[in-house]
Amino acid sequence: MRKQVAYLGPEGTYAEKAAHILSKLANFESPLFVPCNGLYSVIKSIAYNNCDAAIVPIENSVEGGVTTTLDALWKFSDININKAIVLPINHALISHGEISEISEVLSHPQALAQCSEWLSENLPEAITLSTKSTSEAVNMVKGSSFRAAIGSKSLIEIEGLKELAFPINDVPGNCTRFVLLSKESILERANIANKSDAQLFLGQRYQEGNGVKRNNAEAIKWLKLSSEQGNVYAPHILRKIEEGIDQN
Repeated sequence: MRKQVAYLGPEGTYAEKAAHILSKLANFESPLFVPCNGLYSVIKSIAYNNCDAAIVPIENSVEGGVTTTLDALWKFSDININKAIVLPINHALISHGEISEISEVLSHPQALAQCSEWLSENLPEAITLSTKSTSEAVNMVKGSSFRAAIGSKSLIEIEGLKELAFPINDVPGNCTRFVLLSKESILERANIANKSDAQLFLGQRYQEGNGVKRNNAEAIKWLKLSSEQGNVYAPHILRKIEEGIDQN
């Protein structure tokens, strides 16, 4: 039976690209890709067994952890991270109009944040508006001469728009880690504590004292940062770690 793989749609998003790559790494034969409207909808698709796997972003090199993903991974305890990849993120400014006409810039909140310095220098008077995905933003600027979207250059061909500027990332080397979620557990639980990748640790959750050990300073450091960024479960995990250390 063909696997159904959910991702943050519509077509043309970085998530779709990640879905194709991760499905191949997972050896899915001719998977059916299911675009979802919103990141939480992607996660609910796997949590409520509406699909076989889900592709979500978990961390960006500039903006840090993706709180929606991290919170959901803790909430739905039967979801596991089974594959991960890192994709380079190079944003373009896309529109029907000219850059001198742009007064509104639309995109996903992460993309807007990743290009905030460029926007302040090049479009200081423009209003920024958040959308559910970069692809949705591009779709919303079609036919408008005063609106522009931030998204992948691949969306230009899909939507018939034009590139006004590229790349507009504030930080060279911007990249995002995407993970494949499923109800199956491929990672050995005993190896979770040895993962220097703290995202995989949090994805597999702190379970029965077998999570972060005393010497996993990198994971503890990352959890503290995640807590500062607003992740609601990171403080709880840190307390459990401290309790475990005190008992050792």
